Amino acid sequence: MNKRLVIIIVAAVVLAGILVFLGIKKSIGISGGGSNPSVYNLVNQAKQLEEKRDLTGAKTIYQKLVNDFIESPDVEEWQKKAEDLNIKLLFSPEITPKSVSYQIKPGDTLNKIARNYKTTAELIMKSNNISDSLIIPGRKIKVWNAPFNLLVDKSQNIMLLKSDEEVVKTYIVSTGKDNCTPTGTFKIVNKLDNPTWFRAGAVVPAGSSENILGTRWMGFDLAGYGIHGTTEPKELGKQVTQGCVRLKNSDVEELYDIVPVGTEVTIVE
Repeated sequence: MNKRLVIIIVAAVVLAGILVFLGIKKSIGISGGGSNPSVYNLVNQAKQLEEKRDLTGAKTIYQKLVNDFIESPDVEEWQKKAEDLNIKLLFSPEITPKSVSYQIKPGDTLNKIARNYKTTAELIMKSNNISDSLIIPGRKIKVWNAPFNLLVDKSQNIMLLKSDEEVVKTYIVSTGKDNCTPTGTFKIVNKLDNPTWFRAGAVVPAGSSENILGTRWMGFDLAGYGIHGTTEPKELGKQVTQGCVRLKNSDVEELYDIVPVGTEVTIVE
């Protein structure tokens, strides 16, 4: 093998190595901006914090990844991680900037505390590992005290759960066929667990495979419209309803526990 051929082979190997490095760098979204930590290190930090149950710290890092490396192909995964941690924080005893430590007083009930803080008894129970309505005076509990609101985007068939403009979680929904879901701002005025569906000429009980309301109902201050579960989860993400907003049952059950009566729901085209 002559010297010239050796030089060509070495140059080709070096070039291939450079191309592979650049490809990896691009695929994980590493910034060329000097002092920023690498994506790899940030993801590892987030995972370590999760293992240590530092949910707030892990969420902060995933949100930093989303903000700093917006062009990365992993940005949707990081956003989902941050949202999953939001829900874990919401349902955990950890006090956050949007919650308070409340000492139960004689005469208190979960419903009374929930009304005073404009939250739900279900959220108080989940946040404090309370299994029934019996509460003990003197005990300190976590109570969420920041308002929630919902934003439904019909063009994407998604619903955002927000608190003080921060997106807590994104849900896939179905909206009305022929674009019949009304737009505007509404309020949730009633909530039903395992609702009965009253349709023309028939009463469909909860649990029936024909009950399109699924396991939960949250009605608007516009008669006949609301948010509910579904018996057709494969149709989520489409415009197929009679005008209501549908979620899969596990999602509507989660949301039902979080948002109180009076929550604003904005629906946009």
